[in-house]
Amino acid sequence: MELKLDLAEKRVLGALVEKEITTPDYYPLSLNALLAACNQRSNRDPVMDLDEESVRGALSSLEAKGLASAARGEGRVARFEHHLGEVLNLGRRETALLCTLLLRGAQTPGELRGRSERMHHIEDLDEVQLVLQKLIEHTPPLARLLPRQPGTKEARYADALGPLPEISAAPEPPLAAADGESSPTRLAALEQEVATLRRELEELRGEFNALRGRLGE
Repeated sequence: MELKLDLAEKRVLGALVEKEITTPDYYPLSLNALLAACNQRSNRDPVMDLDEESVRGALSSLEAKGLASAARGEGRVARFEHHLGEVLNLGRRETALLCTLLLRGAQTPGELRGRSERMHHIEDLDEVQLVLQKLIEHTPPLARLLPRQPGTKEARYADALGPLPEISAAPEPPLAAADGESSPTRLAALEQEVATLRRELEELRGEFNALRGRLGE
């Protein structure tokens, strides 16, 4: 069995997996809810702007691969669910890390551990490495170790369900200038982190409002 997914398919599949775990009361997802999950401005890399037609096309392709389908008996509004765990025989740890890779691209083990926390708690980096190795050795392979970037210390991993992501050749910026003052690159990194936190807060507010609205349906 060989799985090759394009970016839209990976985003749709990752969004279905994430929402099943983090918001089970509102899963399976309606098309509108799935579209919003795919196009979140935080916790996604790259940020995408899929339209309804693209999501429907991805769902159709995933259904042909046995990875997603319309849910039965879910009322008048069509809802959709994934079958990732059943098809690939994955446990919760493997599902959480693979979902994080699908939604956020190449990451270090430390990033994966922190970002998958909402879906499944992993004790330490040794456990992360163990799970990643299981994903790499899975049939078909579900993860891969990427070539190390110049100037970086930590290895990065990506999913193995699509083409390799583009890797920047630029080294990571230094944390601080030699004289102890913040360097321009460090300030830029901090500004980016603040912007990311603001986006995540806005996204959480949006999810809360969406859930409140659905409770009133």
